[in-house]
Amino acid sequence: MALTRDFKETVLARVQADPKFRDALLEEGIETMLSGDVDTGKAILRDYIKATVGFEQLGVEVGSSPKSLIRMFGPTGNPQARNLFSVISQLQRHAGLTLHVTAQPY
Repeated sequence: MALTRDFKETVLARVQADPKFRDALLEEGIETMLSGDVDTGKAILRDYIKATVGFEQLGVEVGSSPKSLIRMFGPTGNPQARNLFSVISQLQRHAGLTLHVTAQPY
C-alpha cells in the first residue's frame, strides 16, 4: 500500500520538529533491515534521508551520485554492503549518533 502525500509530509514535519523522533526513525530503519525486512528498512531510511540531509548532500558526502542513492533505497534497489554501510555511517555522523548492535536471545 502506497503512503499518501499527507502522511509523508507529516513525517517530514515531525522529523524536522522532533529530534527524538528523527533519531528513532534512523534507528528503526537500520533495525528493520537487520531483522531481515530490507525493503521496509530501505523505505524508512529513504524517508529519513529526504527529511534530513537529502539525497543531493548525502551523495556529495559519500561520493556517490544522488540518482544512484535514490535507486539504492528504492523498491527495487539492491545496495552493495559497502555502499549501504557508507551511507549508514554518514547518516550517523550527520545525526550526531553512534548506533550499536546488541545481541538478544529469541
